[in-house]
Order: sequence, then structure tokens, then C-alpha cells
Amino acid sequence: MSDAGRKDFSQKAKEEFTPDSSKSTYDKTKEQVTDLTDKGAAEFQSDSNKSTTQSAFDKGKREKEGGFVDSVKVSSFYLTYS
Repeated sequence: MSDAGRKDFSQKAKEEFTPDSSKSTYDKTKEQVTDLTDKGAAEFQSDSNKSTTQSAFDKGKREKEGGFVDSVKVSSFYLTYS
């Protein structure tokens, strides 16, 4: 279960475990866009307004991947040059 406006954990898991080779271009693009949207929501919603699970998950992702701005830079580069 995820907070309102966020990508559901089961959807994230499904996307993570599905090989890219079996995804269409549309699915890959949709996944990138929804990932950016979710990362933005994670950054701009304070942890105190999130469920305990969502807050812990977001903190772990921030430590592992960096912030939203870094993600946008990388994704913009990827979308521009892929």
C-alpha cells in the first residue's frame, strides 16, 4: 500500500522484476515518467505527512539514490540521448 498520489509498492516491484527486454518502449517510457512523478512526490511531501512504511521507504531511497533534482538531471539526459 502506498500513500495517495504515489506509485504502489506492488507496481514498483512488478516493474523492477520485469526484464527490460520484455517491456515495450511505451511501458519503459511510462515507467520512467511515473518514477519521476513518484520521486517528486517523495521529495516534496514531508515525512511527517506520510505513512510509516512510505516514510521509511523514501528515506532509504534518498540515501541510496540521492535527491529528486539529481534524478531529473539523469532522466532528462537519458530521455534526450536514448
